[in-house]
Amino acid sequence: MIEALERAAGRPVSRETLDLLEAYVERLKTANKSQNLVAESTLDDIWDRHILDSAQLVRFEPRRGASWVDIGSGAGLPGLVIAALVEGPVTLVEPRRLRAAFLEETVAASGLSKRVTVQPTKIENVRGQFDVITARAVAPLGRLLGMGLHLAHSGTIWALPKGKSAKSELAEAERSWQCEARSETSCTDPNAAILVLSKVKAKSNR
Repeated sequence: MIEALERAAGRPVSRETLDLLEAYVERLKTANKSQNLVAESTLDDIWDRHILDSAQLVRFEPRRGASWVDIGSGAGLPGLVIAALVEGPVTLVEPRRLRAAFLEETVAASGLSKRVTVQPTKIENVRGQFDVITARAVAPLGRLLGMGLHLAHSGTIWALPKGKSAKSELAEAERSWQCEARSETSCTDPNAAILVLSKVKAKSNR
């Protein structure tokens, strides 16, 4: 599994990091029995569907030590997986109380409290600016950009897994937003894509 993680993330992965992710997977499976963190049907393939799918976003980190924010982190996907693989600070934003509590408990148990912050609130209430913004299955692209723009600075990278809808969502968003964008094929699903955006700003006629 270390080799698969290294291919997905595009960087070396230590045994300690694998142990951390394995412990996270077990916590996730256990917690999923009492709250619907991920679809039950995906648990048998949890490493491909969730862990590697999240890990691949690390490839778009602009520099080592960059700050990350994960909007609507839910079960910690992709934010907690990213936090295990990067060196910089990671903020997990999750307004739902039970999911935020799961994230807080998992961060503490994983020994990541010095670098990982859980914000149990709506994204509109979060302050600060980040080098990378991620979000997985939160909102259509145009709406997501509006939700998170206040967290971006001029050099922020948006790394957004968008599945099969990437092309259509980008076309729709470009009616109201301008940005530099490219689409990268997912390493876990050849039919899915990751949108990588930079220099995002609203069009003046928006």
